[in-house]
Amino acid sequence: MSEATDVTRENPRKVREGVVVSDKMDSTLVVAIVERVRHPRYGKTVQRTKKLYVHDEKNEAKIGDKVRVQETRPLSKLKRWRLTEIVERAR
Repeated sequence: MSEATDVTRENPRKVREGVVVSDKMDSTLVVAIVERVRHPRYGKTVQRTKKLYVHDEKNEAKIGDKVRVQETRPLSKLKRWRLTEIVERAR
């Protein structure tokens, strides 16, 4: 056997942090991820927002919470992320 069969997962699942924008659905959150990117030509820092649909099994996160999410297999038409932890509760 070659060593290639003993290699563990090469591409670990992505982890992102964001703020819960909506919790109206059952077991699903909408989380806004904000990333800062430098403009390729002008060098100015630009904010880009991406909305992710996240699976929240116990419906524990609420709007305004800062959460950590992890990539997972497709759970529905739009859900590809799973809630791993609530970093900070909304005030």
